[in-house]
Amino acid sequence: MPSFRVTVTIGTLRPGIAPESVLPFAADAAARSAVVEASDLAIVRGAPRIVVRYTADDVGQGWLVGASVVQALAVVADAGAWTVTMRDGGRWYPVHAPGPDSPA
Repeated sequence: MPSFRVTVTIGTLRPGIAPESVLPFAADAAARSAVVEASDLAIVRGAPRIVVRYTADDVGQGWLVGASVVQALAVVADAGAWTVTMRDGGRWYPVHAPGPDSPA
């Protein structure tokens, strides 16, 4: 089963949200529809960035899981730039939103 990851830059937290709760919240959001392999937090150019790695059946499902994580994060924080990538061998490649002619 292919491995995917969603990488999200985190902006302002909602009032009352503890910073340490954002990463587990994102991992839990992914776990609703995928098997979560790992999650991580890094500070990149002064901004917090989370990465949740998970498996999905195909590219379309992989992208949808990533998009659902970003959508769920709106409850706890402002999500900035985000990407979904898929692992092929030792490299990660960008995954784009399924188009209207793409198989689901």
